[in-house]
Amino acid sequence: MARPARSRRDLETGIERDFGRNLSYGDYLDLGRVLSAQHPRAVPPRHDEMLFIVQHQTSELWLKLMLHELTSARALIAADDLQPALKRLARVKHIQHTLTEQWSVLATLTPSEYAQFRSFLATGSGFQSWQYRAVEFSLGNKNASLLPVFAHDQAVHARLDALLHEPSLYDEVLRWLARRGHPVPREVLERDVTTPYDSHEGVVDVLRTVYADPSAHWLEYEVAEDLVDVEDNFQVWRFRHLKTVERIIGSKKGTGGSSGVPFLRRALDLTFFPELYDVRARIQDVEPPGYHGGAADE
Repeated sequence: MARPARSRRDLETGIERDFGRNLSYGDYLDLGRVLSAQHPRAVPPRHDEMLFIVQHQTSELWLKLMLHELTSARALIAADDLQPALKRLARVKHIQHTLTEQWSVLATLTPSEYAQFRSFLATGSGFQSWQYRAVEFSLGNKNASLLPVFAHDQAVHARLDALLHEPSLYDEVLRWLARRGHPVPREVLERDVTTPYDSHEGVVDVLRTVYADPSAHWLEYEVAEDLVDVEDNFQVWRFRHLKTVERIIGSKKGTGGSSGVPFLRRALDLTFFPELYDVRARIQDVEPPGYHGGAADE
């Protein structure tokens, strides 16, 4: 009996072959449109422009999914349905890791390679990504002055304006804490949600109570740490973005008119959930009875 070739796998009889009437993988994913959406513009054509386009298109797809998950998580928290909300945030964290790792692919683009097609971006810039702004608005980094950047697209402008006027994920978490009986200050609960969120000592006090006894406030503790994970991941993404841009264009200005690397560096000072970091300085170190910091035999 002849042995099957090790370099070939025969199709099983049950595998579908006729897609004249049945739905195929490509049709389900609309791959015809997805894979025909890459349009390099450099003249003459430059090999590395495809990398730049695919990198940013896939990032936009992941941002679309992240926004989908954050919108759902926010609604679930508002409805006091925390377990599926935490599942949404867990997925967001995995998306963030994927987005961060993608920078390593773009980092293979050398300065001389990018210089061959950079001028064909004209004034296009990642700063103009409306989905990125939507994610930041959803997390609480509200900035009404950014809306004019998207005035040329009425649908996008309307969506960002709606997000500007809606409570952020953090706003909903603070309202949830209040419904759980925690003394979240009224001025925080009734604040103007179109403005950037500022740290409030009253919220720090609430979180200090949670962190002082996690076992008594486990769900609140879990939510708080998930939010810290999301923010930490966001900062790692920002840093990798900064270093990739610095590696490729150095001190050049951005194509969209920004200062480039200095502008990206200032984003590292932004925070979505300030009290979750402020409270860390309020957590008291545990000292065993009789311990005074000396050696054990003193």
